[in-house]
Amino acid sequence: MTLMTPPPLDQEDDEMVVPHSDLAAGAPQPMEVAPAEVANTVDAQSVDDPPSARFTWTIENFLRLNTKKLYSDTFYVGGYKWRVLVFPKGNSVDHLSMYLDVADAATLPYGWSRYAQFSLAVINQINNKFTVRKDTQHQFNVRESDWGFTSFMPLGELYDPSRGYLVNDTIVVEADVAVRKVIDYWSHDSKKETGYVGLKNQGATCYMNSLLQTLYHIPYFRKAVYHMPTTENDMPSGSIPLALQSLFYKLQYSDTSVATKELTKSFGWDTYDSFMQHDVQELNRVLCEKLEDKMKGTVVEGTIQQLFEGHHMNYIECINVDYKSTRKESFYDLQLDVKGCRDVCASFDKYVEVEHLEGDNKYHAEQHGLQEARKGVLFIDFPPVLQLQLKRFEYDFMRDTMVKINDRYEFPLQLDLDRENGKYLSPEADRSVRNLYTLHSVLVHSGGVHGGHYYAYIRPTLSDQWFKFDDERVTKEDMKRALEEQYGGEEELPQTNPGFNNSPFKFTKYSNAYMLVYIRESDKEKIICNVDEKDIAEHVRIRLKKEQEEKEQKRKEKAEAHLYTIIKVARDEDLLEQIGSGIYFDLADHDKVHSFRIQKQTPFNLFKEEVAKEFGIPVQFQRFWLWAKRQNHTYRPNRPLTPQEEAQSVGQLREVSNKANNAELKLFLEVELGQDLRPIPPPVKTKEDILIFFKLYDPLKEELRYVGRLFVKANGKPVEILTKLNELAGFPPDVETELFEEIKFEPGVMCEHIDKKVTFRGSQLEDGDIICFQNCSQVGSGEQCRYPDVPSFLEYVHNRQVVHFRSLEKPKEDEFCLELSKLHIYDDVVERVASHLGLDDPSKIRLTSHNCYSQQPKPQPIKYRGVERLSDMLVHYNQTSDILYYEVLDIPLPELQGLKTLKVAFHHATKDEVIIHAIRLPKQSTVGDVINDLRTKVELSHPNAELRLLEVFYHKIYKIFPLNEKIENINDQYWTLRAEEIPEEEKNVGPHDRLIHVYHFLKDTAQNQVQVQNFGEPFFLVIHEGETLTEVKERIQKKLQVPDEEFSKWKFAFLSLGRPEYLQDTDIVSSRFQRRDVYGAWEQYLGLEHSDNAPKRSYAANQNRHTFEKPVRIYN
Repeated sequence: MTLMTPPPLDQEDDEMVVPHSDLAAGAPQPMEVAPAEVANTVDAQSVDDPPSARFTWTIENFLRLNTKKLYSDTFYVGGYKWRVLVFPKGNSVDHLSMYLDVADAATLPYGWSRYAQFSLAVINQINNKFTVRKDTQHQFNVRESDWGFTSFMPLGELYDPSRGYLVNDTIVVEADVAVRKVIDYWSHDSKKETGYVGLKNQGATCYMNSLLQTLYHIPYFRKAVYHMPTTENDMPSGSIPLALQSLFYKLQYSDTSVATKELTKSFGWDTYDSFMQHDVQELNRVLCEKLEDKMKGTVVEGTIQQLFEGHHMNYIECINVDYKSTRKESFYDLQLDVKGCRDVCASFDKYVEVEHLEGDNKYHAEQHGLQEARKGVLFIDFPPVLQLQLKRFEYDFMRDTMVKINDRYEFPLQLDLDRENGKYLSPEADRSVRNLYTLHSVLVHSGGVHGGHYYAYIRPTLSDQWFKFDDERVTKEDMKRALEEQYGGEEELPQTNPGFNNSPFKFTKYSNAYMLVYIRESDKEKIICNVDEKDIAEHVRIRLKKEQEEKEQKRKEKAEAHLYTIIKVARDEDLLEQIGSGIYFDLADHDKVHSFRIQKQTPFNLFKEEVAKEFGIPVQFQRFWLWAKRQNHTYRPNRPLTPQEEAQSVGQLREVSNKANNAELKLFLEVELGQDLRPIPPPVKTKEDILIFFKLYDPLKEELRYVGRLFVKANGKPVEILTKLNELAGFPPDVETELFEEIKFEPGVMCEHIDKKVTFRGSQLEDGDIICFQNCSQVGSGEQCRYPDVPSFLEYVHNRQVVHFRSLEKPKEDEFCLELSKLHIYDDVVERVASHLGLDDPSKIRLTSHNCYSQQPKPQPIKYRGVERLSDMLVHYNQTSDILYYEVLDIPLPELQGLKTLKVAFHHATKDEVIIHAIRLPKQSTVGDVINDLRTKVELSHPNAELRLLEVFYHKIYKIFPLNEKIENINDQYWTLRAEEIPEEEKNVGPHDRLIHVYHFLKDTAQNQVQVQNFGEPFFLVIHEGETLTEVKERIQKKLQVPDEEFSKWKFAFLSLGRPEYLQDTDIVSSRFQRRDVYGAWEQYLGLEHSDNAPKRSYAANQNRHTFEKPVRIYN
């Protein structure tokens, strides 16, 4: 299980492990073949087919690739075919995306799976120690045939020539793959093997499943849930208590895995919520709060607090005066640090660590002013069930992103929180309570920060036997698997092929514990109690047993389906009811007619007796017709059953009627009525008799309905039955009617006029054909009809489409609906929208299509007359939507499309402010025109100030745009365009002066490598010959207006190719910089090393159009 897009949210995940799924699973993805020359090598002989191997892929012409994704050649490891998949420009993120893919997934047999540990790397071609390598493991299967990293490394780092990853427009990718044996996933019977059943995954709900299994296996909690008052009138999908009771009952008594849809519906979650991985701790808290609320005023009030609530005391104690401040707080779980702690005890030590408040950080005590003090936390009491959340996910301020901590972190089977004479306890703690805890469950996360898989190791009775609850699958596990293997850290794989590859395969263990549940020894008997049927309310038992019986009945029916035939019988009554309300074309929706489940060996004549009982029509008055699918895809009664066929069994008859071997037999029951409207024997049918069905169209009411059927003679003419038709329609006998034959409706409607004077045979009419007719005088009466005849009405019905329009600014809310035609051209659609909005000029409407997978607007709007018809606007790959987004522009769209809009960030010369301006100019304009336009919109330090436009990418200046450069090809989507005044000092650069790049940086020690991370706003600086660092520093401090205290902490370095050489105050700065064109010299710069304290400024220019992440909410 993993998060399947709804296409990626705005993920800046350094270690995100997910299947690539740039579209929802199964969606076709058009792809151009890349004109890249790629070289592939495998460092192990495929003949031996080793269980582990290294594959190297050299990708040339990398920046010139114009494909969205690119596959490597296939290589063999462990008897399987593999390949590497890269998204050169990122899979909807500004990072390189890279995955390991099962090369032959499409041709493998049903139920295949394979397990591999692997690492992917982009080689640093200047210095191998800076190679970016990430590792993970995954069980590949039909749903997840590729796995890897959506955010492998920032494109800014990859594209930066000074970094060494992209050399001569070539990158080198490496994959280390080790294949592991796996047991058969599909044939495992959890209940039979373990006595327990799993929970089905709704898409990305394994995080919830692992939590629910943990809570279920705390019997006292389960008993309390069973005792929550619910009534037989409650619906599980609307009541959290009943849904949880139902889920727990099924986990206790079912033989197969249990679905969680009722529970998530009771949370008020739509399917999109189910497909988002939420934070488990947050879900745990929200669910417990909801249950606590629902338990109020009931017999189980206070259960949540009794089980999970503990208390700690926050204190501040002055050292030099007699003053102490304390505050008691409750907790349901504790968050423990993993980083820098070797085990749980070290985390508790850190939790109660005393902080000294001194110097600038003194405490302001009432009546005593600022005082030195000690600050800390001690525990008043611990709960019977102790939930420990391990902080595996942390915010990395250097990288401005969440990261996962995979460090080794140990946790004991028995945890003594009274250790070292109760060092964690506050003075008022009850020391008579023994805080000795036993491990009950270990919740595990496998993967990266934004994606991955969750499962749980639980020992339900606290015996030595552990069980792994992994969605639907439950297996017995030993203690080593549940404890030691979930500590995290690194694992070194044994060398299987030392001759080919000498470097050992080291893998970070991406599977590790993130939540622990301990139960206090002294409360063990109370919590691990007996829960049986008498604890479950009678109405719940009855309801769930009935559900179980119905499920069993369905299962039995499914198992016995091969012994039965479903016979669907359509009658005149069905046609009367359906035509004109549910359907317009053909005669019946067979899913809505009466169906009979009949054993195949039953003689057909016995079935007729069943029909007689059901419909009250004696056997001798029944005549059955077989339906047939015609070549034009219509479905009509074809011929009556012969006496010989009626003598057969139901099963034999189905074989005759249905070459597709469908389990259903579809029949039309013809019943003729006499004058007294009682059934009479059906008339003898000869080859000359044709059965025709009739529909009547009323153009004034725009209504089509079924009026009956007639046998006509093949050589007869329609003119001979006009009186009869008027009778069927309820018209006077002499009303003139017009006749049309309904021929087909896919892909387009075909409905042709019938000449009343030509024979039925001459008009090629046969059994089962449909004639639609209408009163001619209604159209000629002068009243205006939108659809004056049958063909125009059927065309309208076939193509009508209700479209839900939403404002692009509020993409979640339907604003209005319009009934349109799929055949409407672009102009028709915008005219209807403009008319609805009361807008005179439809060309000011701009439309955007809907992405069916992300449920959001597509990134690019529809161009003016860029699509032919409405149907083209609503299509997204192989799905059709009924949603469009609109904007009202200030100028007509054709005019706007002739313009280029650039988002330019203007940096004021003296004020610390940045204002984003949208500059809109004709596409053939130049940078000079942009600057002239900008001058009219911004506040300058003096009227004659000169402006320039820079290209800034990842906090470096890559380009100063020449004034004559055309703006058409300037990209402001990935790069920031920055405008600024040219400082006076730069205008008067002397012959020996240098203009250098100055960037802010800090050192990032990710992956045990020191890497330079740039941040903040880069700038140019003129340095003079012979000028020392001290003099340069003074000018920089003045320019940036940094306070002395903070500036004293800054370090200064000369950086070349990303490596800092620190400078001393007496160093001559200019001597470090070569004479060269500085505008391309971003790989050599003066670096200012300091912490990044500035608030994060969000540039509208660099934001995706639609990004959001939902918190966990339970709505009911």
